[in-house]
Amino acid sequence: MFFKKQKFALGLDIGSHSIKVAEITDSSHGLQLKNFGIAAVPAQAIVEGVVKERAQVADIIAALVNNLKITGKRTAASIAGYSVIIKKINMPLMSDKELEDNIAVEAAQYIPFDINDVYIDFQILGASVEKKDRMDVMLVAAKRETIDEYSELIRDANLVPTIIDVDPFALENAYEANYDTENHNIALVDIGASKININILINGVSTFTRDASFGGDQITDQIRSKFDLPYDQAEILKISGNVNGDKRPILEEIFSSTCSLWTMEIRRAIDFYYANYPDHSLAKIVLSGGSAKIAGLSDILRLETDIPVEIFDPFARIDVDPDRFDPEYIRQVGPQAAIAIGLALRSVET
Repeated sequence: MFFKKQKFALGLDIGSHSIKVAEITDSSHGLQLKNFGIAAVPAQAIVEGVVKERAQVADIIAALVNNLKITGKRTAASIAGYSVIIKKINMPLMSDKELEDNIAVEAAQYIPFDINDVYIDFQILGASVEKKDRMDVMLVAAKRETIDEYSELIRDANLVPTIIDVDPFALENAYEANYDTENHNIALVDIGASKININILINGVSTFTRDASFGGDQITDQIRSKFDLPYDQAEILKISGNVNGDKRPILEEIFSSTCSLWTMEIRRAIDFYYANYPDHSLAKIVLSGGSAKIAGLSDILRLETDIPVEIFDPFARIDVDPDRFDPEYIRQVGPQAAIAIGLALRSVET
């Protein structure tokens, strides 16, 4: 008997600082990286998830896809921020069909938008621990305007929008493909240019999510201000940390104060999680995103939370051909590739 290989979507992570594209295939060795690329996005072209310069961003995506010689069109992208509501809710036990018929009415209680202005999706997590006649459901609502705008952007780039996911679940998908998730609880923390996504998994099931409007741009903006540098040079200095003389203490203070602010926000989310799940201690915090490797962040976070911290490797169980991809480059870009890899692992119908 012959089995058709699973087809995966083209993973497209549209960030405010860069576009990431990933393509995964099934091979005889398992999952294999076929393509990966990053392209910079001009400042202010995308602001807090809102695409301000659609034609320009579409051209960047199309050029990146063409340069990588990607032929697949079916694309999975994701959104985050205040246009998305993710909430775990408790409902009476019912079938998928019954839930589908009733979810809009139930969702209206939790969504701060007009129910007609959102797309709604859900996943049944299982029977409630406290009451066996009820069940836990993960509710996701996204503003139609945002979904439609991202879909049009993808079409403008000559691709086909097939899946519009949300960042925390794309990150979870990448984690599940590369790590064991059973019998321990973890916090996935993605720190991008303008946002922090927190997704806490209990035994592999997403249980708590939170977004915060913080990110690497805070450091870049402070470097620009303190050292009177243009944006591009401030970004380079942020990444390299290369500064001498009396400027080094200034840079170190920027890193330290910003990492402390991020840590405070992450710790606040973890404290809220513990208030609701006191018996489910976290085994570790896993950092991803372009700002995950900011100097000192892991150490501060570990000290403040008393939880082990590690950097996400989205290629841990994905075969990467060293003749096609420089191993050092893959190691360096790993944390910021996580969402794109998670999206590239979404299956699409053939």
